[in-house]
Amino acid sequence: MKFKLLSKDKFSQARWGRIFTLHGSVDTPVFIPVGTQGTVKAISPEELEEIGIEIILCNIYHLYLRPGEKIIQKMGGLHKFINWERSIITDSGGYQIFSISPLQQPTDEGVKFKSHIDGSEHFLTPEEVLKMQLSLGVDIMLVLDECIPYPATYHQAEVALKRTLKWARRSKLFRENDERGLFGIVQGGTFKDLRKKSVEELVQLNFDGYALGGLSVGEPLSLREEIIEWTSNYLPTTRPRYLMGVGTPEEILRDISLGVDIFDCALPTRIARNGGVFTSRGKKNLRNAIYKEDPRPLDPECKCYTCRNYSRAYLRHLLWAKEILGMRLTTYHNLYFLANLMRKVRKSIKEGKFEEFKKDFLEKYEGDR
Repeated sequence: MKFKLLSKDKFSQARWGRIFTLHGSVDTPVFIPVGTQGTVKAISPEELEEIGIEIILCNIYHLYLRPGEKIIQKMGGLHKFINWERSIITDSGGYQIFSISPLQQPTDEGVKFKSHIDGSEHFLTPEEVLKMQLSLGVDIMLVLDECIPYPATYHQAEVALKRTLKWARRSKLFRENDERGLFGIVQGGTFKDLRKKSVEELVQLNFDGYALGGLSVGEPLSLREEIIEWTSNYLPTTRPRYLMGVGTPEEILRDISLGVDIFDCALPTRIARNGGVFTSRGKKNLRNAIYKEDPRPLDPECKCYTCRNYSRAYLRHLLWAKEILGMRLTTYHNLYFLANLMRKVRKSIKEGKFEEFKKDFLEKYEGDR
């Protein structure tokens, strides 16, 4: 995996870059749809390509438990199994073990946990997590990390950081000389000195990219952005920066200003299935009665398939009737909206107008609040 920095904004830390993987190139800043179990919910791989998606996220925790590494290998690897020919990034499962598993017991050797599906006990080491990702043939892998809750004490954050760094060193040794990308994960809670220590030690290991982990776990937005800005100042400009768990247009734009290149979040597809849609005039809830007889498209400025063909009234009807088509059409729109927003962002950075674009977009998007 390689990363090429193509342009930088004059008035902020925003960057336009390009990641090259074994399955094509990915322009950044980019929002990555979440396909946790090998599928982006309610939408097909063909529709993702139609939207212009270049990379999706799958999760090792979920794929390990179901259907299992051996079945995916037998089917020819993850790309073939899910019929996706473009790039795939896989999360190591550390966050899912922290947030989903009814039991989690991390040690310096690895982490013991119970399956949320059937209660069976499992133990994974950093090497086993990477071995699985390699066997699935994905393009970008993440190391196993220990995620802590918010709030956490300094001691909790320090212990988890030390363990995460040990796992990162072992992961780097295990994966030596492979063509796929491997990202280290910055931890340290909300303590700036620990975040700095994390970055410094990970950079010495020379990962292909760096993810900002341990955020979006309940901390206030202002504190999260303070930590993102602090951390970004110490990350190398020659590697992509990946913020996990952020997926609203306004947060994405503000974090791009802080130097973030990659985003992922299940929120855009989750809210879509419940009637929440992004528009150029802010987020709307289609289930509200005001849209019952509304003949307009979701967003008159949007050119997606949903907006070109269906009214708010019809989409609201589908959602209230619990028809699958309604969820599919709103999901399509939200993913198109974010993909198109990222295209506009990259263009504005290239032209030296990102801050102007961000200001104009947010004035319209937040104007009705």
